[in-house]
Amino acid sequence: MLDDIKTFAAVAEFGSFSAAARVLGLSPSAVSRQIDSLESRLAAKLLQRSTRHLALTEAGLSFLAGARQLLADCDSLVASVQPALQEARGDLRISVFESFGRLYLCPLIADFLCQHPKVNVEVLLDNQLADLYRDKIDLAVRIGRPADSRLKARKLLTNRMRVCASPDYLARREPPAHPQALRGHNCLALSQARQLTWWHFARKGEQEKVRVKGNLHSVGGTPLLAGALKGLGVTLLASWALARYVESGELLPLLGDWEASTYEGGSGDVYAVFLPDRHMKPALRALIDFLAAADLDRHA
Repeated sequence: MLDDIKTFAAVAEFGSFSAAARVLGLSPSAVSRQIDSLESRLAAKLLQRSTRHLALTEAGLSFLAGARQLLADCDSLVASVQPALQEARGDLRISVFESFGRLYLCPLIADFLCQHPKVNVEVLLDNQLADLYRDKIDLAVRIGRPADSRLKARKLLTNRMRVCASPDYLARREPPAHPQALRGHNCLALSQARQLTWWHFARKGEQEKVRVKGNLHSVGGTPLLAGALKGLGVTLLASWALARYVESGELLPLLGDWEASTYEGGSGDVYAVFLPDRHMKPALRALIDFLAAADLDRHA
């Protein structure tokens, strides 16, 4: 019955049998059978189901609060008498955007596995936004907080976007003194879902929105960084991606008194995104704590 209650709580949280099935590693038909079994045991209807709609009944709403508390108490009880179950072990699937994963996350994953040899990690370096439910992702590293309120997030890195160009490029073109001057530059930009590309700037209450154009666009920042280093044009990338090249003088920061972003009001902070706590594996909790303790702000 406890398994049936866990399944019911997942269905209530994720809003559908198919979403709950993905999280629990079951088939939708198995989820349906467990809900039927639970309703039969209770002699009460917990869910109103149709082909397009799923809603909790009054009995379901009342039962859900107790079910959540029961599951939390059960997890605490097991942890208190069997601490070995909390050892970091098993498989983790991680999705991270390519440039950040290559520069920062992959070295940390190697350090983590040295400390936790019973954990197996699959890293997906992909600039496409992963669906944690559909793709069975344990942890996604993303820029910005997730729009999906069902997901939890923990900030790994405070980030600032910076406009940069190489000394070679700036020897041939006058450095922009104002964001609107970027209209006359070859801007190497991250691809947008829309056709037009805009860069956003803010300074002491002043706002500027600049439509930029250039001959190189990319979903990820690696090609843009390479182009900027070759003197191809001006780029707007995360400070963590540019830091070593600014320090070496290979790239020069521009418009430093402006806060820049690829979207309005965006901070570009980096977050670890994951499913709610009660679905968390001990290995995942250990990894999130490890990444947070790494103090990435100090290295970026």
